[in-house]
Amino acid sequence: MPLKSDKKDCSENWKELTLPVNMRTELKDPIGILLSGEPSDTVKMLALLLEEKQPPMFAVVGDFTAKNILDADLHPDIVVIDHRTMRVEVDPLEHGEKTVWEATNPAGTITCEACKILENAVILKREVSVIVDGEEDLLVLPLIMLMPVGSIIIYGQPREGMVAVEVIDDLKDWARDFMNRMEESK
Repeated sequence: MPLKSDKKDCSENWKELTLPVNMRTELKDPIGILLSGEPSDTVKMLALLLEEKQPPMFAVVGDFTAKNILDADLHPDIVVIDHRTMRVEVDPLEHGEKTVWEATNPAGTITCEACKILENAVILKREVSVIVDGEEDLLVLPLIMLMPVGSIIIYGQPREGMVAVEVIDDLKDWARDFMNRMEESK
């Protein structure tokens, strides 16, 4: 049975955020390196990258990308999914995870609830699935802030491939700045 976080007030670390329309274009280009091609090719590229970098943590955001990574027998520490691919419902993934948490995160937002769960997943640091009621896309941003330097976060780039984000201090600063410019929800 998945665990559900409590919906207490936001901590001093997190705010309820909404992505303003005028900031959406800033996220159109990949945040990291685009691994382009068919899924069978991109997961091979990813396997080589993981072997080379030996990241302290590895996370994937998005159902289609997660399915391909899991099918390739790669083992992310954190999988963030919403049971949708390009806004179409898909079958739930079998991750073999030991821990499953649920979070509410409506489209175009980053909720305190989701951030607290991601924070706990990073602390736990072992096969965690975060099932999002809403949309998971923007949760790459708090993951960048939370994961240790050197970690790898993967997310899908529709019709192009997957994006590999290596967490570095400058990227953590960028993610923090981006989130600080988002609108605070009431």
